[in-house]
Amino acid sequence: MTIKKILVVDDSATERHILGEILTKQGFEVSFAESGEMGVAKAKQDKPDLVLMDVVMPGLNGFQATRAITKDPVTAHIPVLLCTTKDQDTDKIWGMRQGAKDYLVKPVNVAELLSKIAALI
Repeated sequence: MTIKKILVVDDSATERHILGEILTKQGFEVSFAESGEMGVAKAKQDKPDLVLMDVVMPGLNGFQATRAITKDPVTAHIPVLLCTTKDQDTDKIWGMRQGAKDYLVKPVNVAELLSKIAALI
C-alpha cells in the first residue's frame, strides 16, 4: 500500500496547520477536517490513504470517529493513526480497540510521525 493522500482530522487550526506543513514538505497530499463528523464524511468521500485523527474534539470525538471509519465497509481499509495529547496507556489501549493502527502523542515529533506512517506501508 502506498500512502499519498492523508486526511488530518483536528479541531485546532494550529495543529492542522503544523501537521499540514510537516506532511506537505514530505510530499503528501493533505486534506483537513475540523471535527469527527467531518472526518468520517471526508474519509467516505475522499478515500484517503491514511487518517491522522485527534481524540479530544467536541461532538464526535476521535475514538468515536475512528470506530466509525474502521467499522464501515466503505472506509474500513483506511488506516487511522491517532494523534493526541492524551498520553495515558489506557487511552492508547482504548484507541487501538477502536480500530486505530497506531498512536502518537502531541506535540508531534516529526521523525516519529514519519516513522509511524512508513510502518503502515
